[in-house]
Amino acid sequence: MLPARVHPAWSIAVVAFIALVGAAAFRSAPGVLMDPLHREFGWPHGLISAAVSLNLLLFGLTAPFAAALMVRFGVRRVTASALVLVGVGSGLTVFMTEPWQLIVCWGLLVGLGTGSMALAFVSTVVDRWFVARRGLVSGVLTAGSATGQLVFLPVEAMLVESWGWRAASLTITAAALLVAVIVWLVMREHPRDLGISAYGATGEEPEVPQDGGNPAVLAIKTLAHAARTPAFWLLAGGFAICGASTNGLVNTHFVPAAHDHGMPTTMAAGLLALIGVFDVLGTVASGYLTDKINPRVLLAVYYTLRGASLFVLPQLFAPTSGAEMVMFIVFYGLDWVATVPPTMALCREHFGPKASVVFGWVFASHQVGAAAVAGGAGLIRDHFGDYALAWYGSGLLCLLATAFSVSIRRNAPRRPAADRGANPARAGA
Repeated sequence: MLPARVHPAWSIAVVAFIALVGAAAFRSAPGVLMDPLHREFGWPHGLISAAVSLNLLLFGLTAPFAAALMVRFGVRRVTASALVLVGVGSGLTVFMTEPWQLIVCWGLLVGLGTGSMALAFVSTVVDRWFVARRGLVSGVLTAGSATGQLVFLPVEAMLVESWGWRAASLTITAAALLVAVIVWLVMREHPRDLGISAYGATGEEPEVPQDGGNPAVLAIKTLAHAARTPAFWLLAGGFAICGASTNGLVNTHFVPAAHDHGMPTTMAAGLLALIGVFDVLGTVASGYLTDKINPRVLLAVYYTLRGASLFVLPQLFAPTSGAEMVMFIVFYGLDWVATVPPTMALCREHFGPKASVVFGWVFASHQVGAAAVAGGAGLIRDHFGDYALAWYGSGLLCLLATAFSVSIRRNAPRRPAADRGANPARAGA
């Protein structure tokens, strides 16, 4: 039992964090497994990257429908089922012998499972259980993805080196299934299920939007409404570039790019995991700042600095990790998903009670960008023999995202009084 002074919302946040860590495990694997799959099966980087692209694409496109499914069937059922699907997809990869099986297991099954555990899940939990500290909690939960990478990536690299890539896939399966059990036993849907109000609520708890009981209808109708506003397209465009420059490029191709320059796979995986360490710090700090500072300004700063760092990266690759590379890793880690809390805040500001589903669509754009660059960077590597063009191109895209961020209008639609009171910093945003 929790002490009486601790609001149950915090235990829900802890379980959500654990679930996100579990879902992140397989998403950290492609960079470690790409070279072993290439060596064993002779599949080119472009083909393996195509499976990763499908994974990333479904990871995003599933998100808005998963958010709507959570409205219809509950967070616990959807989340636990998603983790089981991740475990099944990862486990089945050990039997594959043909490229289409990689696409089905790694791309389709795991993509659908992790998509149901995407950042729309974070938005749903935060909007239901918290009124105060939304920015901070969304930052902490978002950092769960980084923590999953931190925990599993070095383990996966060591398993691959010692026992092969199949051992890494089975480890992911076990972790995902264990977390599914934890979610099923502990997760609850709403504060009202416990006879309480959301953390920080001063009045009646805001209702979760309903739309005829059909999750697909809710997701599509919400998109149709949001697509009429310039703010949606600016947020979606910026977040697509965010996905391109993180999940699509660095998370998928950093390890093989470093290996191209003579760096051992385990060392490169350790550097990528170090990004996860500083990602936790950066995302939590960004959540705190989102409660205090105009989120448009934060996004502009994040994207500008990220773009500048990508222009420098190609000169830093070497057989060993020098001080300059470590500095890049620290900097990029702090900026990795620091964009999420301010993007969520702007969705909430512009779209009110439907913000979770709208953010699901914005996140879908994130993964469309990630999928495009994951596949494109693999083709660049196959054609030119290195990744330099991919790094420079993504840097330019980040500067475009800066322009999108500062173009988002300040005068958002009027929100419910309870929501305005919960986010005083938004009133002046």
